[in-house]
Amino acid sequence: MKVPQGGWLPLALSVIFMLIMYIWHYGTRRKYNYDLHNKVSLKWVLGLGPSLGIVRVPGIGLIYSELTTGVPSIFSHFVTNLPAFHKVLVFVCVKSVPVPYVSPDERFLIGRVCPRPYRMYRCIVRYGYKDIQRDDGDFENLLVQSVAEFIQMEAVEPHYSSSETSPSVDGRMAVISTRDIRSSMTLTVTEQDFVSVVDDDSIHSSSSKSNTLQSLRSMYEDDTPSIRRRQVRFQLPPNPRMDPVVREELMDLIRAKEAGVAYIMGHSYVKARRNSSFIKKLAIDIGYSFLRKNCRVPSVALNIPHISLIEVGMIYYV
Repeated sequence: MKVPQGGWLPLALSVIFMLIMYIWHYGTRRKYNYDLHNKVSLKWVLGLGPSLGIVRVPGIGLIYSELTTGVPSIFSHFVTNLPAFHKVLVFVCVKSVPVPYVSPDERFLIGRVCPRPYRMYRCIVRYGYKDIQRDDGDFENLLVQSVAEFIQMEAVEPHYSSSETSPSVDGRMAVISTRDIRSSMTLTVTEQDFVSVVDDDSIHSSSSKSNTLQSLRSMYEDDTPSIRRRQVRFQLPPNPRMDPVVREELMDLIRAKEAGVAYIMGHSYVKARRNSSFIKKLAIDIGYSFLRKNCRVPSVALNIPHISLIEVGMIYYV
């Protein structure tokens, strides 16, 4: 009875909001199913060898993906198109679990991808739906310490490791508690606070070999003239009882952290297939694409530093 008198307005708004949420959920689910059904096979990864068929350069590459198991298809896209990749690779998956809060001591779930010489790991970072992802600058250090703790744990409990004859890409995963990291002697940490200021002499001396690098660095430091940062260095304590293979892997991890960390993400474009119906093309090509362009990008939502971000375009035909 109230519809002719203005009751149609909340009904119309409800239909509009429901349509927006349905298009967003439908497009996101189709994109996730595409990743789930197009994972890279274990035989293909193992066939590349520990060098992955390319040059492994110093550093740690954090590859973000929504998959909690297997190797995403975006990895094969990277390997196929890039001539070099980082020495240590970590597949990072950020998940929101159906609990209000996740204890920081149980936030990281670490596992290994492929055999030990490949230096490939998986990290699932779990947040509750009330947790706040603070940009405290300590994520990289906690991640490296968690991987080091897992390597040491794997040496004591070999059932966590994966082998070449295993039918699964991943070995078993373990919750790495930050409390165990603090009490562990796997890595020793030295911290030092310093203030980054613009210094013309230091800029000229550090990048005198390249005028381009000199100009880029001066432009970057002009934007951030005075920033207090914390420098963390990892060292492996002397332990004669440590397995030489484990020590070598830990040293590779430390050297990769000192070389730098790069965040690698796929800049995805979702499109409907050519043989799709008109309604599906309208929902995906127009509705879902418009919503993706006007929402927070994953790098901003995950507090990823822009200067260390690498994005590679991916087209999903759903």
